[in-house]
Amino acid sequence: MPQILSKEIRNRIVSGGENKMYTISDFADLNNDSLVTRVLSRLEEEGMLVRLTQGLYLYPKQTRFGIVKPTPYEIAKAVAGKDHAKVIPSGAMALNELGLSTQIPTNAVFITNGTPRTIKVGNQIITLKRAVPKMFSFQSTLFPLAITAMRDLGAANVDDTMATRIIEILSKDDKEAIKADFLKAPAWIRKKLAPLYS
Repeated sequence: MPQILSKEIRNRIVSGGENKMYTISDFADLNNDSLVTRVLSRLEEEGMLVRLTQGLYLYPKQTRFGIVKPTPYEIAKAVAGKDHAKVIPSGAMALNELGLSTQIPTNAVFITNGTPRTIKVGNQIITLKRAVPKMFSFQSTLFPLAITAMRDLGAANVDDTMATRIIEILSKDDKEAIKADFLKAPAWIRKKLAPLYS
């Protein structure tokens, strides 16, 4: 039985394709967490998997430049996914995701509706902070990013030029969803992004 399950785990990982992350919960249907833990650990020792952090493994994509590492956002989503939770980039990470900054901070911060935690992956620190449920009620993908980015910048630093850039980015998302989300935003953000609702 252990050999059959071990083969099943290996086959699932291979068939899932490269550059995908796995946790023990991905194999919950096998009803044998201790065996899954041992198999994942053994596959890491064999070089098939890369351990990113405790309980999180990567089936890497190999290129001539080496392994393609997942982004902090991809890692945060994979970790939160273990709790069936969501994450939204915050601060500098939100600016990066929106294309307003090319910098990826050493300490990548995300808000979550799941368990708050700090994860270290190599030199990268990924922080998940608990946020109010309202932040996860938005319909569009980009609007919550705009809110966390603008909050990080502060009202005084969101000038007309920055507001225009954010409006241009948001205009690419679903228009009805953006208009619905606009009404949930703090008053000062609605004022800055008023052309979206006109």
